[in-house]
Amino acid sequence: MSGNSSSNPSVSNPLVSRKELRQLVRSELKILLEEGYLEAAKTVLMPVQPADIAEAIEGLPEKIQAIAFRLLPKDKAIEVYEYLDSSVQQALIEDFKRQDVIDIVDKMSPDDRAKLFDELPAKVVRRLLEHMTLQQRQSTALLLGYKPDTAGRIMTPEYVSLKEEWTVEQAFESIRRLAPTSETIYSLYVTDALHRLTGHLSLRTLVTAQPEQTIGEIMERHLIFVHTDTPQEEVARLLQRYDFLAVPVVDTENRLVGIVTVDDAIDILHEKTTQDIHALGGVQSRGDRYFRSSLMGMVRQRALWLIIVLLTTALASIIIKGQEVLIERVVVLAAFIPLLNDTAGDIGCQSSTVVIRGLNTEAIRDRGVLWVVYREAVAGTLLGLVLGLGAVIWAYFFQGNFLIALIVGVSLLFLSIFSTVAGAALPFLFTFLGFDPAMMSAPFITTIADVLGVLVYFYIADLFLQLN
Repeated sequence: MSGNSSSNPSVSNPLVSRKELRQLVRSELKILLEEGYLEAAKTVLMPVQPADIAEAIEGLPEKIQAIAFRLLPKDKAIEVYEYLDSSVQQALIEDFKRQDVIDIVDKMSPDDRAKLFDELPAKVVRRLLEHMTLQQRQSTALLLGYKPDTAGRIMTPEYVSLKEEWTVEQAFESIRRLAPTSETIYSLYVTDALHRLTGHLSLRTLVTAQPEQTIGEIMERHLIFVHTDTPQEEVARLLQRYDFLAVPVVDTENRLVGIVTVDDAIDILHEKTTQDIHALGGVQSRGDRYFRSSLMGMVRQRALWLIIVLLTTALASIIIKGQEVLIERVVVLAAFIPLLNDTAGDIGCQSSTVVIRGLNTEAIRDRGVLWVVYREAVAGTLLGLVLGLGAVIWAYFFQGNFLIALIVGVSLLFLSIFSTVAGAALPFLFTFLGFDPAMMSAPFITTIADVLGVLVYFYIADLFLQLN
């Protein structure tokens, strides 16, 4: 293999999809690095976007991640580093020489630097802070001083602010000066002498204005902003709702202290969605790091809910044991327990999933708790009638006893109603108690359905058999 043979046309082919490109880069990079063809590997990386390079590096074996990263020019390395997962960032820091680390950290945006420092050991953070400029230390300390998961923690203090009395021409001069160090210049903010936020305008508005016009004449005074203690998810939803590129962040005195950009909002929503999906499956995880954790770490993340499931299922077993006389009398009743419990659990999970999603997206913010629960109860009744009728027909053909078939059908009807009510109401209860409603996960509602299922089933069976 020669040094030039790695320039695979497929990598630079514009018709190749982004997914295929990432796979090609990762596979070629791995082969070249393992064979020691560093110059060829460097050639593969050069035309690739920083985000795709970061994903390719994350997919490499740990022992060659640092080698791949070192092949990048310094400016591109800084961009790529901000896209890497924090665990890979930490591993690379341990492999770098001190000056390499300082150069990268110095050039990072303050919000990304604060996010990295959150993950690093305190000793490493102190060592890095010692080699940063006073301004960088202050901007990083400012962000780290705010509570985790708030707007203050993810905002960047690098933005463009203008004054009302400035002309458009003066504003452009300021933008040219600040653009190299600003997170974005497309959203511009206007402040008074005390740095209080008074208005905003877009770069489009500025470009189409006359040079002699003042900022006060063309700016928009209707402001949408957040405070430093506003939860991150609320900030992300605000950006999503209004299609903003950035939202200003103010302190308690309405002074502009930073902005949160749309790329940060996407990261927040991605992480929150991942956590909610994992929580719905009964997995305690920290975003996408599940597959990067150790085997024991994976077990710990999944063990809690499974232990709860084991304990609650044991309760269902106790209930079944208490009905030994009834089961001995009509043995066939035991054959329908899995059917009832599994169906009721699935119905409850459907209700809890749609309600949790509605709470997260605020799709049901204008609806009351009773309205949502009532609507799900009606849906549960209709589902129960349909499924119950099907269960009656199946049970009759399966066993040939209409009374047993009727018991199964009626039980399924009531379980459908109870499960939908529980699935709809519990997320609201968790929210009221201050817990994440996603904790009302599939294992949780399933175990409730198991216990409730055997109680309702045997009660109805005993009642119908006595009447008979």
